[in-house]
Amino acid sequence: MSVRLLHPLIQNGLYKGDSNHAGGILACKCTDRPVKVKVSAGIAHNHACGCTKCWKPDGAAFSVVAVASSESVSVVGNGDKLAVVDPSSLIQRHACKECGTHMYGPVERDHAFKGLCFIHPELFDNGNWPEPGFAAFVSSVIEGGVDPLEMDGIRLKLKEVGLDSYDCLSPALMDYLATWTAKKNGVLH
Repeated sequence: MSVRLLHPLIQNGLYKGDSNHAGGILACKCTDRPVKVKVSAGIAHNHACGCTKCWKPDGAAFSVVAVASSESVSVVGNGDKLAVVDPSSLIQRHACKECGTHMYGPVERDHAFKGLCFIHPELFDNGNWPEPGFAAFVSSVIEGGVDPLEMDGIRLKLKEVGLDSYDCLSPALMDYLATWTAKKNGVLH
């Protein structure tokens, strides 16, 4: 049984990236005046994401997405081509109006992820960024049009390439969210 394309960079296994990767320049898919975004620090929580909001390469069921501190992310070229995809969304995904590539998505509202910016590391001008560590929102690929009968095969393939699959975020990130909420509500100090 063949399995749907997870993502071109994870379909056949994970490469070993550099956990000390210091950032680089992200570029959209335009051949004329590509949008360029500088990430001047390392990234964290790189993962395959099955949500319906993240940008994915054509034919892929998952995106590959990570976070960087918002203060380390800046537009350095052709920012006039950017627009926010959904102003009501927690993650303010800035996409190129011409090619549709999501370039960066800061979290600016009061949330545990405030101060973080979501980026797609595959857009870096260098390829040595840290490999994905897990798959999140796996069931959400159904909302994107994947036949539910494919899910066992998809989860098996994710496991084969070395990614634990979750229908939310990884346990460490879920603990972080719960801790933030408990502190905000005065349950923890």
